[in-house]
Amino acid sequence: MRRTEPRIAGAWAYWVEERPLDHGRGSVVRVRLDEPGAGPVDVPHSAEADIRTAVHEYGGGAWLPFEAADGSHFVLASCMSDHRVRLFDATGAAAPRAVTPEPDIPRGLRYADPALVPAPPGSPGGAAVSPVSVWVRESHDGTGNEPRNELVAIHLDGTVSVVATGADFYSSPRPSPDGSALAYLSWDHPNMPWDHVRLHLVDLDGGMAVPGTDRVLVDGPALSQPAWSPDGELHTVTDVHGWWSIHRVDTETGATESMLGDAAAGGEHGREFGVPAWVFAQATYGWSIDGMLWCTWTSGGVGHLGIIRDGQLEEIPSGFTDFGRLVVTAGGSVVTVAAGWTRRAAVMEIASDGTHRQLSASEPSALEPSDVSVPEPFTFDSNEGRQAHAFFFPPANSAVTAQPDDPPPLMVLSHGGPTGSARSSLDLGIQYWTTRGIAVVDVNYGGSTGYGTAFRNLLRGQWGVVDTQDCIAAALHLAAAGAADSQRLVIKGGSAGGYTTLCALTGSDVFAAGISRYGVADLEALARDTHKFEARYLDGLIGPWPEQADLYRERSPIWRTDQLRTPMIVLQGTEDRVVPQSQSEQVVAALADAGVPHAYLLFEGEGHGFRRGPNIVAALEAELSFLGQVLGFEPAGDIARVEVRGGRQQQPQ
Repeated sequence: MRRTEPRIAGAWAYWVEERPLDHGRGSVVRVRLDEPGAGPVDVPHSAEADIRTAVHEYGGGAWLPFEAADGSHFVLASCMSDHRVRLFDATGAAAPRAVTPEPDIPRGLRYADPALVPAPPGSPGGAAVSPVSVWVRESHDGTGNEPRNELVAIHLDGTVSVVATGADFYSSPRPSPDGSALAYLSWDHPNMPWDHVRLHLVDLDGGMAVPGTDRVLVDGPALSQPAWSPDGELHTVTDVHGWWSIHRVDTETGATESMLGDAAAGGEHGREFGVPAWVFAQATYGWSIDGMLWCTWTSGGVGHLGIIRDGQLEEIPSGFTDFGRLVVTAGGSVVTVAAGWTRRAAVMEIASDGTHRQLSASEPSALEPSDVSVPEPFTFDSNEGRQAHAFFFPPANSAVTAQPDDPPPLMVLSHGGPTGSARSSLDLGIQYWTTRGIAVVDVNYGGSTGYGTAFRNLLRGQWGVVDTQDCIAAALHLAAAGAADSQRLVIKGGSAGGYTTLCALTGSDVFAAGISRYGVADLEALARDTHKFEARYLDGLIGPWPEQADLYRERSPIWRTDQLRTPMIVLQGTEDRVVPQSQSEQVVAALADAGVPHAYLLFEGEGHGFRRGPNIVAALEAELSFLGQVLGFEPAGDIARVEVRGGRQQQPQ
C-alpha cells in the first residue's frame, strides 16, 4: 500500500492511501492527533471516488482538507472518474457533491495542487465559512491540441474564475497567511520545473486576483515550493548556489537569502533540500507556530530530517532514511511519510527529540529482519574520469548459506525520470530479488538528483550516453570486485530507466538479460506523441527536435535493433499516455525478427506504472520466471511460467 501527502486540519492528520487490492484507488484517511489510541479511518465515499488527478499525467496534489468555522471537517478533492472536484463531509453525514461544473468534453477539465485562501483577519468565526481554494486547472479540448494550464479560484457554490493564465505551466499556488497575496510558480517550454522557473506574487481580494498586480518576483533558476512563514515572510527552494536550498524572499525586491546564512556561499555542503517536481504538492520544509523551521534533505543519496534555528541546521536522529511530504502540527511535531532501510513507509508523527509514533495502520512485516538486505552505498569511477553513485544490495536469505566462491547474479536498476534518484529506504521490489539470491545495484547515474545542480545537469544533451555508461560501469565495478558473476549481469528499468536498459542492450554485450517496463525505444515518437508536461523535455536531454532528428535516431534503441542479441522481457500497460504501447511493441517485433529469446506482458487498464495488486505480483513473477529460463536456474516457489519465445533457453543447473 502506498501512502502519500499528509496534511493537517485542526486536530486531525489526513493522508491518501493508494490500495493495490482495490485497483489502486486512492482513499483519504484521517486520524485524531490528540487521541493517542485513535486509529485511522477512511473519509466516507473517498475510496470509491478514487482521489487522484491526471494533471501533467503524473498528478499529485489532488485534494485538501479544511475545518469550517463550526468545527466540522470537509475534504475538497479531484475524483479520477470524471476529474471534477467534489466536497466530501469527513464524517459522511452528507453525500459528496460536485463543486466544479461538468465540462463540455468528458474528463476535459482536470484540477491539482490546491491551497485554501485564509479568511481575512476579523472574519466571522476567524475561519473560512465559504472557503475559496486556488487550483491548477488543465483544460483538454478533445482535439489533440496541447491542453491549456491556468490557475483558477474555486468557490463552493461552483463559481470558477481564472487567477493566472498565459504561461505553459503553473504550480504551487500559496496564499499568504492573511489571504492578501498569492505566490505561485510558472514556466514555459522547453524548460522543465528543475531547469528555470518564475516565482510570481499577485494581490488577492476575497480569493480573487486583483487585476494589474501580478508580477514576477524571482526569475529562475530552478525554483520550487514557495511557502509563507507564520509571520508572513515568503520563502522558496532555489539552486542559485548549486544545491537546492531554502531561501527567504524579499517581496519588494525579489532578493533571496539562504536560511543557512554563509553556508550558501559555497553551496550547501552536499545537502539537497529540494526534489524534482514530477508531482504536485511536495513539501520539504515547514514552520511550527513558534517559528521553528523543520526540513528534510538528501545527502549522499540518503534522506535526513532536522530543524533550522538561527541559521544553524540541527539534524534529528529519527532512525529514518527517506521522507515524503512534510507538514507541521499545531503542537510543533511533524507528520510525514517516513521509511528506513529496514522499515516500510508509514505515516509518522515525529517530535523534535526524534521520538515518533505511527499514525497509519500497521501492516504485517513481509520479511524477517535477517532476510532484509541493507545496502552498501558506494561511489565508483565511470567514463572520462566521472564518478557516479549507487546502493549495492547483496543477497540476503537466512534459510540459504551463500558460497563465498560463487558470486551471485547481479541486477542493475536504472531509475526513472531520468531526473530522479534511487530510493533510500526499504523497497520490497528490490528485496524480492535479494531474497532469491540475486544481488541488486540501484544506480544514481549522472543526471540524478540529490548531488547538486552540476551532477543533475550531466544528462544535458547526453541522455542515453552518461546514464548508460554509469550503469555499465557499476556492473563491471561489482563484477571486478567479486561481488557479482560477470556472466550473469542483468539490467532493469522502467520508463526512462527502460530507455537506459534498451540503450545498454543495443550498445554493449555486458548483460546476459534485460527487463524493460514501458521503456522508451523511439525518441522521435516520444517527442511527437508524449503528453504536454514532457513534450519538450528531450530538448534538454537530447536536443531540439526536429532540427536534430539525426541525433534522435542515433540515440534511439529502435534504430539499433540489429544489435539486439540479449534476451529480454518487456512489460507494458494499455493505458500508458506517457510511453505508448506502440513503443514496447516495436521492441518486441525486433526481438522476434532477430530470433532473440523474449517475453511480452501487456496489462489491460494499467497506465505508466502498475497500480493493481495482482498485476504488480504477476509482473515480478514473470520477470523471475524469465530470468530463470534464460540464466539457467529454477525459481523457488509456485509461480506461473512465462512463455519465452525465440532462441533456446538454458536448462536449470
